[in-house]
Amino acid sequence: MLASLLVLAATGVDPVPDTTTGSSGLPQLDTTHFSPQLVWLALSFGALYLLLARIVLPRIEAVLGERRGRIQRDLDEAERLKVETEKALALYEDAYAAARAKANEIAKRTHEELAAKVEAERSRVDRQIAAKLEEAETRITETKAKAMAHVNEIATETAEAIVAKLIGKEATEPEVRRAVKAGAGE
Repeated sequence: MLASLLVLAATGVDPVPDTTTGSSGLPQLDTTHFSPQLVWLALSFGALYLLLARIVLPRIEAVLGERRGRIQRDLDEAERLKVETEKALALYEDAYAAARAKANEIAKRTHEELAAKVEAERSRVDRQIAAKLEEAETRITETKAKAMAHVNEIATETAEAIVAKLIGKEATEPEVRRAVKAGAGE
């Protein structure tokens, strides 16, 4: 619209139509004004083209180029970080596997050591129990032998007491001994 007013002002055409003369209509469509309008159109288009080509488009191109560069730098940095992350992850997995293997080895060694200690302790306890059993068996055998040695004597005394009670008369010791030996089958 501004361009049209400038064109009309430059050509000397009144932008407001004169209603007194009877000409009505748009001045742009008036064929007598086509050539100045075409000149101003060419000048306006040329000025706009030069403004866009020399000032605006180079600035836009610079901004787009800087943006492309920043995006490319960011992509390169992301790729570098991805590679570093993959390397760090591989190192972590290797370290984790090594630590797991070492832990398994330590656990195995500890298990073997504990098993050996338990076996040694069990062996020691078994020896102590065997020694105590042997000692107990020896004492039982000795006690049994002592008891058996006194059995004849106790049997003789008991038989004397029983005979004295039953008969009312005491029997002699040699007679009671013979009777006990005969009863025992000796």
